[in-house]
Amino acid sequence: MNATALRSRHASDEAGKNTLMLLLETLGLSAGYAISWIAICHALLTKRDPRSALGWTATALLLPFVGPLLYVLFGMSRAESRANRMMRHLAAVQPDYAHPDFPTAPPEHIPEHIAAAELVGRRLTNLHLSDGNAVTPLHNGDEAYPAMIAAIRKAEHHVYLTTYIFNAGMSGSAFVKALSNAADRGADVRVLVDGIGSHYSRDKPWKKLAARGVRVELFLAPCLFPPNLNINLRNHRKILICDNTAFTGGMNISDNNLQNCQKNRVQDIHFHCQGPVVHQLRRAFLLNWGFTTGKYDPLVFDMPESAGESRCRIVMDGPGSDTEVLNELFCGVISSAQHSVRIMTPYFLPSHDIMACLRSAAYRGVAVKIALPAKNNLPYVHWAMFRLLPNLLTAGVRIWLQPPPFTHTKLLTVDDFYCQIGSANMDARSLHLNFELNMEIFDQVLHAELAGHIDSTLARSREISLADLSRQPMPVKLRNAACWIFSPYL
Repeated sequence: MNATALRSRHASDEAGKNTLMLLLETLGLSAGYAISWIAICHALLTKRDPRSALGWTATALLLPFVGPLLYVLFGMSRAESRANRMMRHLAAVQPDYAHPDFPTAPPEHIPEHIAAAELVGRRLTNLHLSDGNAVTPLHNGDEAYPAMIAAIRKAEHHVYLTTYIFNAGMSGSAFVKALSNAADRGADVRVLVDGIGSHYSRDKPWKKLAARGVRVELFLAPCLFPPNLNINLRNHRKILICDNTAFTGGMNISDNNLQNCQKNRVQDIHFHCQGPVVHQLRRAFLLNWGFTTGKYDPLVFDMPESAGESRCRIVMDGPGSDTEVLNELFCGVISSAQHSVRIMTPYFLPSHDIMACLRSAAYRGVAVKIALPAKNNLPYVHWAMFRLLPNLLTAGVRIWLQPPPFTHTKLLTVDDFYCQIGSANMDARSLHLNFELNMEIFDQVLHAELAGHIDSTLARSREISLADLSRQPMPVKLRNAACWIFSPYL
């Protein structure tokens, strides 16, 4: 074969290779954009915030392969998808009391001055107010734990406890002893501990309960077989029911809730509940228990007798539902405020909706006051929070930083009659990823007590201003902004 033929053949081979490479590149680019469009369609159909949908659309288009991968890792809520699957499965086996019949007319007359705020919770929960209740604040473990243990000791029929954290120590041991003795007396004792919260203590006192006849379950505990490494979908609810008396709020079981704790002391408020609302709390526990075990017990208990003047409603929220119950409830009651809104929360990374409602209330002349910890046990949450505060301060919202020890209390009071207590923080984790339980309370006397507690806290706290934030060094502002970017995942 002469040189001309060889060159021709070589050129033909090169052309073939180039054509093949061009074809592969075209197919690869086409596949990349096809995957990008799948991610885009998912974002458009599932994202509730148009800015989020737009951001992920641009990322997927500009970065084929990489953009969709980032979306799968950070944009697609696998926790929400998993929760949706679980809820669809449970819907077929849940008992009738999970979704009771809801008469449109309230069983009692609703006073005009609470009608607007009351209607929000009624429509979101399909539950009417329960009247005739007594709700008593218990400050720190020094007041709450003795009252809870005394109720366990008196229980004759059942003791139901769910908590996020059940730590070793003096308090944990006291609860173990009381729960074990109740089981020895023949009471139906059940303990539900969160699968992640259970690891906050190296020693696990609740493990001793099973040997004493106490039924103990972990809520969605991570495990290798079958694989479940998801750290989201946490049960953050705190409930104790002892026959016809109950406790709820935001307090875990841990010695750092005691005032004599020398390290990492925490301030908190729990609540003793008596009256018909105990039946709602019992229903909430049995639904939690059924969710975890797959076995639902009938709700056959007698309704507790009237015990006070508080009108109450339980608000259960968690991922996997079509409605963001707590987020919309916060927005609704803040929007209904005429005179005052007070908030005390340890973690303050509210949604855009809640931020807008707080700003709007301040613009309307409502006195909006927020109490936050000056020092937080989660510093990255604390830093991200500072990035949000100027937006509120410019609208006239007033914000104070409480001196240590760290305050874990979660309170919302509106005007002179509405209180909301419970387990939920004002952050993305509580509003979107956790299973939470709050309680609405319509009671002027209790409102005065809780509003007074917030006001007395503000009197010994430091109010912050726009000038304070503007004086922060640039590295601090950048650190705060960097943490704020990841606030949906904190």
